[in-house]
Amino acid sequence: MPTTDAVDPVTDAGDLQPTEEQRSEPTEVRAGYVQPVVDVPALKTLLDGKYADERDLVRKNLAEHRQILLDEETMTTAEFRDRVRDVVVEMAGTGQTGMGFPTEYGGGGDIGASVAAFETLAFGDLSVLVKVGVQFGLFGGAILQLGTKVHHDAYLADLITGRLMGCFAMTETGHGSNVQALGTTATYDTATQEFVITTPDDASRKDYIGNAAAHADVAAVFAQLEIDGEGRGVHAFVVPLREDGEVLPGVRIEDCGHKMGLNGVDNGRIWFDGVRVPRANLLNQFADVTADGVYESSIDNANRRFFTMLGTLVQGRVCVGGAGINASKVALTITTKYAARRRQFEATDPEVEQLILDYGMHQRRLFPLLARTYALHFAQEYVAGALHDVFSGLTDDDQARRRLEARAAGTKVLGTWHATRTIQECREACGGAGYLSANRFTALKADTDVFTTFEGDNHVLLQLVAKGLLTDYSSEFEDMDQFGMVKFVAGLAVETVLERTSAHKLFQRIKDVLPGGDEWDQEAGLLDSNYHRAMLRFREEHMLGGVARRLKRGIDQGMNPGEVFSRVQDHVIGAARAHVERMVLDSFIEKTRALPDGDQKVALNLLCDLHALSTIEADRAWFMEHGRLSSARSKAISREVNDLCRKIRPLAVDFVDAFGVPPEMLRSEELLG
Repeated sequence: MPTTDAVDPVTDAGDLQPTEEQRSEPTEVRAGYVQPVVDVPALKTLLDGKYADERDLVRKNLAEHRQILLDEETMTTAEFRDRVRDVVVEMAGTGQTGMGFPTEYGGGGDIGASVAAFETLAFGDLSVLVKVGVQFGLFGGAILQLGTKVHHDAYLADLITGRLMGCFAMTETGHGSNVQALGTTATYDTATQEFVITTPDDASRKDYIGNAAAHADVAAVFAQLEIDGEGRGVHAFVVPLREDGEVLPGVRIEDCGHKMGLNGVDNGRIWFDGVRVPRANLLNQFADVTADGVYESSIDNANRRFFTMLGTLVQGRVCVGGAGINASKVALTITTKYAARRRQFEATDPEVEQLILDYGMHQRRLFPLLARTYALHFAQEYVAGALHDVFSGLTDDDQARRRLEARAAGTKVLGTWHATRTIQECREACGGAGYLSANRFTALKADTDVFTTFEGDNHVLLQLVAKGLLTDYSSEFEDMDQFGMVKFVAGLAVETVLERTSAHKLFQRIKDVLPGGDEWDQEAGLLDSNYHRAMLRFREEHMLGGVARRLKRGIDQGMNPGEVFSRVQDHVIGAARAHVERMVLDSFIEKTRALPDGDQKVALNLLCDLHALSTIEADRAWFMEHGRLSSARSKAISREVNDLCRKIRPLAVDFVDAFGVPPEMLRSEELLG
């Protein structure tokens, strides 16, 4: 392997731990600047939030199971799968995995705590994380949220402990994210009071189902309910798969085989050949079938019923987003600590090679990602809190639920895309050493790659975000597919579509928060958080207005709604992403503003400013095209980003230490000792 430009693997790992001097080596910044000091334990406490004890329990469990980071490299796939299952069951015994379930079944009764625990689990082996997500989040969540007391009594206590293993059988080979079009059928037989579960063709087989290939005893199966020849839409059923480890008659299971990553999770494909289950196996929170075949539901509209059902499963999206953000923390911790110790080339002193973290380009590569990780952390904190409030009944409001669904989708999108980008950049920043499996990037890259399509493809999820924005989360939100959204927007009065996004109002809004009014080229005000918010708000609303106008124009011209949507789909995605990026920035700004004055606030403001300006800088072409950024101000932003990177350099190791990644989970003996 060529190592001319790369950071080579180092055999004397003990010499690579940063000394106190190297952690905060001075760097040249503007005159008059006073360097803040980071209190790492206090910052860790801030990041851990109200669930610090729960997070520390997970950290302790991860440290005790450190060997699993090595097991995938030394075990066969079958052995590693069993090892992951055993670790999951052992962790369940500590109460870590059951925090979100009702106390009467052995759970902790705190949904927020369960999200915090799951996020923290991402510091360790991600096959364990996903196995936990499948067993307790997806399968357990389906039983809890879609079932009623009879199902809770029958299954929850055993699934919480891991005595009963299950899977979540929704995705099909031929239908992907289009859950409403699932092909599996559940036909009610009035004579026997049973549902007959059938896979009509290979396109309707359940695919990529975690826990299915080896360990699941039962499945929560999503299928089209049919009664007397009439389709009633997708519903969920509890279907046994195995007894004493043997696959039951009528069920066929095939192993998906070796994957890019997560090979401790036994993904499988499932076919059902007329499998009969009792009427009670319908998860009947939102709809039921009487003994004589009468369909009953408190939600008359089929689309609304479907989206209400799926909305109860939003916790999975919240958890996957948090997992992606925490995986990024692991990569940044390893890379930043390594860069604060590894030297390369003589730069300022001909006798001494310079620390690679002191190079401006290295700072440019890592510190905006570090800042964005903090921003996403606080955005995730907000979403997790909203999830807890909604599902604990503290916020009982239909619009709050719809906003939660959209915000959870958007945060999941940005968090998982960020993980993919950050882990790759960190791998490259560690050069040859980053290519060694011993330094964790092999597993981090492979195991997180699928997060961008877990719980919904990211581009599809952004369409959900856009739907909420364009319809203002109206009461019709749950009734609409994408084509319905197009027709809804097109049916609005022109004034309604354009009112909030008219150019002169947006221009005035952004001018109002600029210290210099029309003086767009001045450097003063670049670190004003009101300026940052105004810029991202302008982009969001301008893009959203553009989408609305395009949708309306297409329909007014007599085009098919599907064709209209397809033509503007890139604008839809762009507007949704701009919206989520603005919300992420808002979360960071609000968090820092709430802090008492002091070094911690100053330090976090450095990261917040860097996140805001690097976000604007990354899309400077758009802002310049739309008259919100002159070339002179664009250059000033780049200078400010560089200056912020220099200010963050002495604090960088402290910032990553505050993530609280257990040293045992860093592995990376070659890098860190």
